[in-house]
Amino acid sequence: MTKDLLPYFKDRTQNIIDLLTEMVNYESFSTDKPAVDKLAVFMAEKCRAFGAESVEILPQVEVGDFVLAKWNSGAQGKPILILGHIDTVWKPGTLAERPVTITGDGILFGPGALDMKAGNTIALSAIHGLIERGEMPERPIWVLFNSDEEIGSHASTPIIESLAAQAGLVLIMEPGTPDGALKTQRKGIATYRLHITGRASHAGNFPEQGINAIIEAAQQAVSLNKLNDLRNGTSVSVTMIDGGSAGNVIPDRASIYIDTRTITIQAAQRIDKAIGDLQPQVPGAKIELERIHQRPPMEHNAVMQASFAQAKTIGAEYGLTIREESVGGGSDGNTTAAMGIPTLDGLGAIGDGLHALHEQLLISSLAERTTLCAAIIKEWAFSGN
Repeated sequence: MTKDLLPYFKDRTQNIIDLLTEMVNYESFSTDKPAVDKLAVFMAEKCRAFGAESVEILPQVEVGDFVLAKWNSGAQGKPILILGHIDTVWKPGTLAERPVTITGDGILFGPGALDMKAGNTIALSAIHGLIERGEMPERPIWVLFNSDEEIGSHASTPIIESLAAQAGLVLIMEPGTPDGALKTQRKGIATYRLHITGRASHAGNFPEQGINAIIEAAQQAVSLNKLNDLRNGTSVSVTMIDGGSAGNVIPDRASIYIDTRTITIQAAQRIDKAIGDLQPQVPGAKIELERIHQRPPMEHNAVMQASFAQAKTIGAEYGLTIREESVGGGSDGNTTAAMGIPTLDGLGAIGDGLHALHEQLLISSLAERTTLCAAIIKEWAFSGN
C-alpha cells in the first residue's frame, strides 16, 4: 500500500464539494427538529451508501434525531469513534439569503459549511475513500452524528459518554483553527443563573420596608468578579442581569447570568464550589443557584500530548504538517477527553467566520483534512488492539 492518499483525495475534491453542498442545502437550526430530522435521514442514507454495515437513527423528543453508523462491526479491538454534529446556529431562511457560493480564489461560503458540515463530509469521504482503495483497517469504526452540540449537547452527552467509554480513540470533526491547527486544549465551560428574592415596597413611601434584590445582585456580581484568575486561564463573567418590576418599586426579584471558563478540571471544581457557597449579603435577601450547563475542560495532559504526537507523525508520513493550539470554546471533545479517552479535535476544514455572516472554508483544506482523517483511521496504533 502506498501513502498517496493526498493526491487521491485531491483528485476527488469535486466529489467532496458536492457532498458538502448537499449537506449545507439542508437547513438544520438546532431547535428546528423537523428540519434537523430530514438531515438525519440524509446522513443515514449516505452512511449506508458509503458501506456502513449498521445504521441507526436514534429518535429524540426535544432535539433532532441522532445517527449512529458502524463499519467493521465484527472486527476485534476497540473502535475508533468519530463525532460530528449536524445542527447549526443558522435560523430557517438563512440559506435563501446566503446560498452556497464558491469564489474564484478557492473559498466556499455557506451557513454551517465550516461549523461543521465540512467535518461530517470529511469523515464520510475518508471512510469511503479507504473502502474504495481497499485500505480500511481491521478495526471497528463508529460514527455518531448528534444534533444538539450548538445548544450544549444535553441530550447527546450520555450517548457520547457510553460510546466513548468503549473506544480507543475519538476523532472530533470540528473545524481546525484558522491556520489549520488541531485543538489540543479547550477551556471548560460552566454557566449558572443566580436567582435573588427580596421584598417589594413603595420606593417613595416605605423604602425602608423593602429588601432590594437588585442591590443584592450587584453585591453578588462584585463577589463573583473577584473569582477571576485570568493569568491562569480562569474567567468568571457576569454577562446578563435582570430585575425589578416598576420604576417606583423596591425590586423583590433579580437574576444574574454567570459564564465561567477554566483550563483545568481542578480549577473548574474550585470555581463551582465557590459559586455554590455564595451567601446573601443584603439582610433578608434569599439566593438560589441554578446550574445551567457544564462542560469539563479538555486538558493538555499526557494523554493529549501523546495523541497529538502520534497524529503529527502520521500526518508527516502523508505529506501533512500538523500543528496544535489552545482555544477558548468547547466541543464534545471536552467530554471525551475528560473521560481519559485519547481525543483529537479540530479535524474538520480550515476556514474563518464561525457563527458569523462570512462563514467560509478553504476548498484546498478539504482534501488535506480528508487525507489526515483517513490516515489516522488507517494507521492509528493503541495498546491492546
